[in-house]
Amino acid sequence: MTTGAKETVVIVVGAGPSGLSTAASLHKLSIPYILLEREDCIASLFNKKAYDRLHLHLAKQFCQLAHMPFPETYPTYVSRSDFLKYLDHYASHFKINPEFRNTVQFAKYDEDRKKWWVEAAVEDGGIQCYVGRFLVVATGENSDVFIPEVDGLSEFKGEVIHSTEYKSGKRYENKKVLVVGAGNSGMEIALDLSNHGAKTSIVVRSPVMTLILYVNNFIYR
Repeated sequence: MTTGAKETVVIVVGAGPSGLSTAASLHKLSIPYILLEREDCIASLFNKKAYDRLHLHLAKQFCQLAHMPFPETYPTYVSRSDFLKYLDHYASHFKINPEFRNTVQFAKYDEDRKKWWVEAAVEDGGIQCYVGRFLVVATGENSDVFIPEVDGLSEFKGEVIHSTEYKSGKRYENKKVLVVGAGNSGMEIALDLSNHGAKTSIVVRSPVMTLILYVNNFIYR
C-alpha cells in the first residue's frame, strides 16, 4: 500500500554523521527537510556494527560535525562511546528527528515539476512517498556488509564473522584467529585480539609500509 506523499524542500537519506551534519546546517538556515533512516537509531554503523575499542582514526578537530565542536574534555582520538554521546547531543541540540525504519528504494527527478520523488519501504510493509526540491544521499560507503567469495570458506569448521559482528577479543583468549584485511578495522581488531591473548595472524594485501603507518598510529594513541 502506498501512503500520501510528504512534501518538503530537502530530502536527506541516511542519519549517520554526514546526514546529521546536513540536517543541522539546514536547521540553522530554517530550510525545511525530512531525514530518512532505514535503521531504528542514528549513526547505526557506530551504534550497532562497531567494536568496543574503536576510536576515530583522525584527531578530533578533523572529525567534529558542522556548527558544534567536540567538548574540550574529549581526548585527541575520540572513543566510540564518546562519539555516540556527542552525536546524541548533536541531534538533540539541532532538533533532528529522523523518520526511522524508512528504507529508500526508489528516487527519480521529475523534470516537469523540478522535484524529486522518493519512495521508502516502511515497517508495516507499505511504501511512504516523499517529494522535495533537493535530494541529499548520505548513506556512506560502509553501510553494507561485503564478504568476498573465498574458495573453501564454506568447508571451514571454525567460526567466521565479519568485522561488523566483532565486539571484543575477550572470548578469543588463547585461540588462533586470522584477520583478513589491514584497513582501519582490520588493524585495530588485530591489536585488540592480541591484547586479549589471542594468537593473532593477519593477511595483508597492501605494501608493508601501510602496516607500519597504522601500527605507529596505534602506538602513538
